[in-house]
Amino acid sequence: MAAAPTNPTAPAGAAPTATAPAAAPRAAGTLDELMLAMDVVDTLRHRDVMVERELAEETREQALIERLRAIYQGQGIAVPDSILAQGVKALKESRFVYTPPAPGWRRTLALAWVARGRWGKRVAAALAVALVGYGAYDLAVVRPREKAAEAARVELAETLPRRLAAGRDAVRAEALDEAVRQRADALAARGRAALDRGDVAEARATVAELDALAAQLRQDYVLRIAGRPEDRTGIWREHPSFRGRAYFVVVDAVDPQGRPVPLPIRNDETNATETVSRFAVRVPQSTYEAVRDDKQRNGIVQNTRLAEKRRGALDPVYRMPVLEGRITAW
Repeated sequence: MAAAPTNPTAPAGAAPTATAPAAAPRAAGTLDELMLAMDVVDTLRHRDVMVERELAEETREQALIERLRAIYQGQGIAVPDSILAQGVKALKESRFVYTPPAPGWRRTLALAWVARGRWGKRVAAALAVALVGYGAYDLAVVRPREKAAEAARVELAETLPRRLAAGRDAVRAEALDEAVRQRADALAARGRAALDRGDVAEARATVAELDALAAQLRQDYVLRIAGRPEDRTGIWREHPSFRGRAYFVVVDAVDPQGRPVPLPIRNDETNATETVSRFAVRVPQSTYEAVRDDKQRNGIVQNTRLAEKRRGALDPVYRMPVLEGRITAW
C-alpha cells in the first residue's frame, strides 16, 4: 500500500496530517455562479424584445448565449458558457421571477398590516369620532327613549291600574247614592278596557274623571244669596239662549267656615266654563220677586240659603225653585 504523503515543512517526529477538502472555495463558487445566473436573467429581462426574438425557437438558444457573452465581455466581465446557459434556462423556467400571491383575505390582511402606519391614525380618529357620536346619540336619544318606554310600561302595567282602583274606591267610599257608586264602577271598567287596548290617553282621562267625581263628592258648601245692601242680588237678561227675559239670583258658594268654594260654572251666554265662587242662578220670576221683596223690607235678604251641598252628595239640594241656566258676568 502506498504511503501517505507527508508535509516536508512539519517538524521531525510529528504525525502526518491529511489535506482538508476545499469545501469553502466550492461554496463560494456556487454562490458566485448563482449570482451570475441571476444577473444573466436580469440582463435578459431588461432586453425583452431580444429575449422574445431569440427564444422564439429552441435552435436559437446558442445564438442568445453568444449575444450575452458579447454583452458581458463588453462590460469586462468573463462569464462561463455554463452560467449563461443556466441563466437562459432559469429565464425559461421563471425561476427568479416573483409571482405575487393570488387575491384573497389573507393577502388583503397582509397588505393592510404593511400599510398600517399610513391609515392607522385616520382609522383611530374616525373610530374616536364614531364613539363620541354614538355616546352623544345614546345619551340624547337612546336613553331618553328607553326611559320613556319604561315609564310608559310602568304606567300602563302598574300606575294606571292602581289609580283606577283607588279612584273607584274613593268614589264608593264618599257616595251617599248607589247610582253614583255604580257610575264609579262603570268608569273603572271603561278604564280597564282602555288599558287592555293599550290606550293610555283614554285610561288617563278615566282616572281624571274618577278623581274629579271623588273631589266633587267631598265638597260641602252652601249657595248663599248675595243679600247685603251693597250687593246686586237679582238681575234679568234678554238673550237668544233664554228665549225671552230670564231672571237670575246672584249667589256665593261658601263652605261651613264661610270660605269661598270655587266651582266650575258654564256661562250659558258664552258657553264657556269658568271656575268661580260667585255666579248667578236662573230662577222663575216668582222666586226672583220673592227675593226682591225680602231685600226691600229692610235692605238685606233674610232668607239667604238658596241651596245646600252636603258631603257625599253629587249635587246641591235647592230650597227654592230654580231653572237650568247660569251666568258668570253681568
